[in-house]
Amino acid sequence: MFNLDVRSRKPIYEQLVERFKELIISEVMKKDEKLPSVRTLAQQLTINPNTIQKAYRELETQGYIYSIKGKGSFVSETTDVVNTEKLQKVEKDLSKLILEALYLGMTVPQLQALVEETEKSIGGGEQDDRSE
Repeated sequence: MFNLDVRSRKPIYEQLVERFKELIISEVMKKDEKLPSVRTLAQQLTINPNTIQKAYRELETQGYIYSIKGKGSFVSETTDVVNTEKLQKVEKDLSKLILEALYLGMTVPQLQALVEETEKSIGGGEQDDRSE
């Protein structure tokens, strides 16, 4: 579930944050699903529980999870405000990467093909029209 690179320059807690985000965004982890306890995850990954706690705090600050005292941490329902802020950041980061790709010789059709391929990998980005 988690591939951590202890030799990476990126801190372990950031690697954990990124991996949890991937799992939440790709809906592997569903809304209100309980995350592993800090102690359990620390034992499984053989890392310091403080590192796990730091990752969970960061995820909570970013709105991906919420905590209930005595119960644990759970996947949040995404809100429009949080999504808008995240989307603005992603757009800014993506613009930089697109500029770099174009500078390095990637063509617009290649970029379009990459976007289409990525969209297909997440099920076409289709929304579920059923009401809950």
